[in-house]
Amino acid sequence: MDKILVCIKRVVDYNIKIRIKPDESGVITEGVKMSINPFDEIALEEALRVKESGNANEVIIVSIGPDDCQQQLRTGLAMGADRAILIQHDHIIEPLKVAKLLHKIVEQENPGLILLGKQAIDDDCNQTGQMLAELCSYPQATFASELTVNENSLKVIREVDQGLETLEVDLPAIVTTDLRMNEPRYVKLPDIMKAKKKPMDVMDANDFEISLEPSIKVISVTPPPPRESGIMLDGVDQLFVALKDKGLINE
Repeated sequence: MDKILVCIKRVVDYNIKIRIKPDESGVITEGVKMSINPFDEIALEEALRVKESGNANEVIIVSIGPDDCQQQLRTGLAMGADRAILIQHDHIIEPLKVAKLLHKIVEQENPGLILLGKQAIDDDCNQTGQMLAELCSYPQATFASELTVNENSLKVIREVDQGLETLEVDLPAIVTTDLRMNEPRYVKLPDIMKAKKKPMDVMDANDFEISLEPSIKVISVTPPPPRESGIMLDGVDQLFVALKDKGLINE
């Protein structure tokens, strides 16, 4: 295939403890370390491996968000992507709007394969890949843990509740990646320097003539209630008494 398109999202780094804003309008991101969504980083690693095996000529990464997303795109370029596209928008966009914007990029680039993480760790929606597949009328394979590229098709092993499921889908196709697909490579300093010279196209989301007005309003964001401390019991009899006191069992 000629091109692989990888969609990445800028999220709060998974090692950071999330803090809620005092007005409960969202989470604090100012001064917080941001990274590529871990599932998307796995998708990018898989795309690079496909290219390195000789099954693709170019890896393109695309992200939607504020100008700060250039940092994560440069990280993706340092990993080995050939060029980057930033669709600039300063507000939160719902998955369907994201899919519509990505569909425009798919129409422009005409990639043979589209890879993205199964979900983002900030909202856990798990919707964009499926919506994009519908808009593109492409076959899809979600929750993929292994990918094999054939001449005109893909063999995908995906994780389901019952175990593993093997699919064969025709190209072009959309695949969303699970955590066990691979381990992303470590970015070295020389690669970071080279990434500064790789091309990055910056577009305005408003130029795509797609309504980006949200259809869902966030009323408040609150932390979960604190967990109660555990208690030590000496036997089954005390366990029954404790469960009865909490109203979890009847006589």
